[in-house]
Amino acid sequence: MAMVSPLLPCAVMALVVSVLPSQSVAGDPDLLQDICVADLTSGVKVNGFACKATVTEDDFYFKGLGAAGNTNNTYGSVVTGANVEKVPGLNTLGVSMSRIDYAPGGLNAPHTHPRATEMVFVLEGALDVGFITTGNKLISKTITAGDVFVFPRGLVHFQKNNGHGPASVISAFNSQFPGTQSLAMTLFGATPAVPNNVLTKAFQVGTKEVEKIKSRLAPKKA
Repeated sequence: MAMVSPLLPCAVMALVVSVLPSQSVAGDPDLLQDICVADLTSGVKVNGFACKATVTEDDFYFKGLGAAGNTNNTYGSVVTGANVEKVPGLNTLGVSMSRIDYAPGGLNAPHTHPRATEMVFVLEGALDVGFITTGNKLISKTITAGDVFVFPRGLVHFQKNNGHGPASVISAFNSQFPGTQSLAMTLFGATPAVPNNVLTKAFQVGTKEVEKIKSRLAPKKA
């Protein structure tokens, strides 16, 4: 009688497992309700906001992107978000937008969006934009009205208006709440503060330089 290889049962089991749906794709891949308007007053948050019982058309409406924002600040740029906090009807839908306005010379300082890829459409003006890969390569381009540029999820990126007039873009995100981490504010404006000896070693500068940067990024007192 032919001998059955002891490896055969293992091979069969591996084949069966390979064709079964994994945990990541098993179950319901889509939403189980038409809408889930965010209850922003609820303390319950499970990868999003709890759904509120009574909804209106205003939960799906926002007109804040139609007008330019005030760019009179340190960086000369301002972001007007249309995320789930402004449009509760976006809850569970995985999309959001924002408008960014830039004064001449204005900068949207290097930052990341940990939960989303960003695509910008230039409304007016010209911008120098770029992102840095994890291999420390800068991918940059000058974009003008009508152009589109993409910043991959989680990568450090920036936009700079080097023109003589104002500029603006509309940004689209594949997240209802993409999140933003500004590198400068994250490192020099954190609460509690990142220890000076960490920053001096990381940036190879002295304590006075670190303190100077921290003082400039400290929240303004009312």
